Amino acid sequence: MHNLTHLSPHLDARSRVCRAIIETPKGCGNKFRYDPETGLFMLAGLLPEGMRFPFDFGFIPSTLGEDGDPLDIMVMLEEPAHVGCLIEVRIIGIIMATQTEKGMTRRNDRLLGVAVHSYARAHLTSVKEISSHLLRQVEEFFVSYNKQRKKIFKIRDIGGPKKALKFLKAGIQSFTKAQKEVDQE
Repeated sequence: MHNLTHLSPHLDARSRVCRAIIETPKGCGNKFRYDPETGLFMLAGLLPEGMRFPFDFGFIPSTLGEDGDPLDIMVMLEEPAHVGCLIEVRIIGIIMATQTEKGMTRRNDRLLGVAVHSYARAHLTSVKEISSHLLRQVEEFFVSYNKQRKKIFKIRDIGGPKKALKFLKAGIQSFTKAQKEVDQE
């Protein structure tokens, strides 16, 4: 079975367009995660009653973050995509954050993107073009979601498209390096 985490991200650095895989659709109260061992999407948890994902949430394939998982991305699109949907996104920013769990703190940044096929947001090229009210809601979602899971999520900064692209390229390099090490074993 093909491992979706190894799919090419098809990053075009000039336009900042790449591919993302949706794990949890917008408006969903269930949290799904991709399981590379089975190639399926597993129910990973439930959000509190009334809490929903504000936008589609997933990962960029062939990337590796500090937490050992592919890089996370929240994708803005009018209607929810399906679990497992491969979608082209333009990277517009990054939420730089730390996450503390069981006394261990590590970086756990979140990329922000806009679906290339969006009608309402296709024009967005930077997180600075998002209303501050909407951005605060997204930030609060991540804080509340992690708090419910007994984790502390602290937002350190919001970065624009250049910082986000740098972070994405580093994640691709980390994945490539890790794959080379596995191949040499």
